[in-house]
Amino acid sequence: MAGRRHDRNMRVAEIGEKGQAAIDASSVLVIGAGGLGSPAALYLAAAGIGTLGIADGDTVDETNLNRQIVHSDADIGRRKTESAADRITALNPTIVVRRHQVVVTKANIGSVIADYDFVIDAVDNFPGKYAINDACVEAGKPFCHAGVLAWSGQIMTYVPGSACLRCFRPDEPSAEDAGSALESGIVGAVAGHIGSMQAIEAVKYLVGAGGLLANRMLFFDGLTARHRILAIGRRPDCPICNQTREESTWTTC
Repeated sequence: MAGRRHDRNMRVAEIGEKGQAAIDASSVLVIGAGGLGSPAALYLAAAGIGTLGIADGDTVDETNLNRQIVHSDADIGRRKTESAADRITALNPTIVVRRHQVVVTKANIGSVIADYDFVIDAVDNFPGKYAINDACVEAGKPFCHAGVLAWSGQIMTYVPGSACLRCFRPDEPSAEDAGSALESGIVGAVAGHIGSMQAIEAVKYLVGAGGLLANRMLFFDGLTARHRILAIGRRPDCPICNQTREESTWTTC
């Protein structure tokens, strides 16, 4: 509900009362309550998203706490969906939080995403990321993909008619090529930076403001503090998005 809580949101020219009403009436699903999902969920909750879904099948581990800021030391051993829901509700008790205690797979993702206006891909593995991509494209549902490792991150947004993740890389990287946080680590603030950008993409989409990272992948290098954007064309041979030809009215960054 708009009011003093969202006063500074509504003072932003591109949001105003109308945009805040759209945010209040919207639903966003964050898949993964980890390094990316933590800042994304917290900022979306603070923005006043009407219904915020949290999907994760894991429990909080001490090694998560350098970056997964929606959880605390007292939450070690708890289900991440429960811990995240408590923190989000404490931050903004006016929103509805829905918990999905599942590991997202190709078999179940369709039902998990069905009731949401926008999806945040905050999982830490490529099978999950490609499952999210394929299901969202097939359902015509906008989503924001991101990934982080060590000092670096990447982010792009899909809307119907734009390039999807498979247009950027058609096949899932192998386990050897992908790397992992266990091997290379993650700087917590890098996850915070990219996860916050995912929240920005969701808010822009919901209020119809600005240019989304559609048809483009943004790369961030924390060591040099540089961003670069790579244009991504829609592949005519993409096995997923070439089945849908709706054109988006969104501009890109």
